[in-house]
Amino acid sequence: MPGIWYADLMDMQNAVKNLHPLEVKIIRRYHIQDELSIEKVETELKFKSGNGNQALSWLAGKGIITERRRETRVFFELTELGREWKEKGTPEERMLELVQVQPGLGLPDIAETLQLEAKDVGSAFGSLSALGVLGMDLNKKVILTLAPELMVNRKPPQGQGSERLGTIRRLLDRAFAAEKGLLPSEDLSAQEKLLMPGIAKKRGAGGSPFRELARETVIFGFTSERDPLAAALEKAGITGEETGQLTQEMLLDGSWRKQQFRPYNVKVPPTRLTIGRTNPYAEFLEDVKDKLVSLGFEEFDGPLVETEFWNSDALFMPQFHSARDIHDVYHIAEPQQAQAIEEPWLSNVAGAHENGGNTGSRGWNYRFDREFTKRLILRSQGTVLSAKTLPGAKIPGKYFGILRCFRYDRVDATHLSDFYQTEGIVLGSEVNLRTLLGFLEMFAVEVAGAKEVKYVPGYFPFTEPSVEVHIKHPVLGWFELGGSGIFRPEVTGSLGVTVPVAAWGIGIDRMALMALGLNDLRELFSYDIEQVRLRRSQDPQTQS
Repeated sequence: MPGIWYADLMDMQNAVKNLHPLEVKIIRRYHIQDELSIEKVETELKFKSGNGNQALSWLAGKGIITERRRETRVFFELTELGREWKEKGTPEERMLELVQVQPGLGLPDIAETLQLEAKDVGSAFGSLSALGVLGMDLNKKVILTLAPELMVNRKPPQGQGSERLGTIRRLLDRAFAAEKGLLPSEDLSAQEKLLMPGIAKKRGAGGSPFRELARETVIFGFTSERDPLAAALEKAGITGEETGQLTQEMLLDGSWRKQQFRPYNVKVPPTRLTIGRTNPYAEFLEDVKDKLVSLGFEEFDGPLVETEFWNSDALFMPQFHSARDIHDVYHIAEPQQAQAIEEPWLSNVAGAHENGGNTGSRGWNYRFDREFTKRLILRSQGTVLSAKTLPGAKIPGKYFGILRCFRYDRVDATHLSDFYQTEGIVLGSEVNLRTLLGFLEMFAVEVAGAKEVKYVPGYFPFTEPSVEVHIKHPVLGWFELGGSGIFRPEVTGSLGVTVPVAAWGIGIDRMALMALGLNDLRELFSYDIEQVRLRRSQDPQTQS
């Protein structure tokens, strides 16, 4: 009965030519009554590691072989400790060696000298004491109780305990010489099998010289398809040794004339090349960085976890403001608070909140909570880094950051619970609202690629005046790109700055919607690789 992988017996001659050489070698080497396993075919046919699994899987998929049964084999693998014992000696061997050349040591001294754990030294002493080789004097010093002349090669005479030490040594030597340090259970003698449970563990074998491993072996057998295939291969003269490629060397030395080549089907579709590419959104972020750096901006960055002080208090946001609602930020469970806030910024900011401090303001007129300000949260806005940059900023100066922020928010096409902002500040005596609007237009038009832009008055506790920039998306319509303004004196004065500071915090994820031609923020973080590849190939920036 013909197999499902070829239509009928008439085209078998052509079908066998498409068998892989690994499959051909197995079919021709073994007979229908033989049993096969991965280890067997790789060893006997000298396949590379993994080739046996491939070949048997292909044959099983074509119905040429089928699974007959599964067998579990137990192996004992040499651990790192076992390799150390092989090289340096077992604790018993090393202790015996030490006591003969350096008598009068206590067990702690032996452990320190041999760099062994106390429990291992104690166990080794117990074994050698039971053999009558070592003992302990009244001063608890280890002494040799067997006369040196009765020992052979510094080892105790033969006996039940001595045989145990010798057996361990033989196992270590054999495992060290074995492939991958594995000893099959069936290859152990009866005495070795009795000894192994004491020196091998299944789990947590770091403190044992051997690790016990159970491996399942699948045994395959041929179906009735094997014999007609073998006959067809024999008739076609296919051995599995055919060459699969023509090399430059073969052309130069003429050896190709003596080679038998595998047939090549020019109609077979070529293998798809999935070349690695930069994620389009990541590339967009890098482009934004490049533009800002080329304009003379310096980049800042900071930790994801911040204090209420830098996230809100330093920005003159009152501690009772609605933005402090527990549903707006994520709080850190452990630890809940920072140990301290830097001075003099803590005192300056507290004064600005309570009575205006030295900023010329009347403040918010409440008692500033110096414990609440230490509370740890995930930063909810990129402006936290602008505030932290002010104390050491150069004047004039320009700074920016592309920062990941977190807010408890309903996720939809234009909102995410974690998102990126591009945050920036410009310091200088000549900085004004016109300066700020120029940068906002650059972001909206040149970075986001918007065709329609408008500015809307806004409110933020830390800027005055405050401006929101809106852009029009072809599908989503108008939406806010971000907020901006001129920092209030309560912010700049408390942090040691006396010149105007223009600041903005723009949702760079939303800019990417326009620039990459998307309709949903969630597409920026898609796990669908094919969609990401398609989006990049359609991105106009990648075509240039």
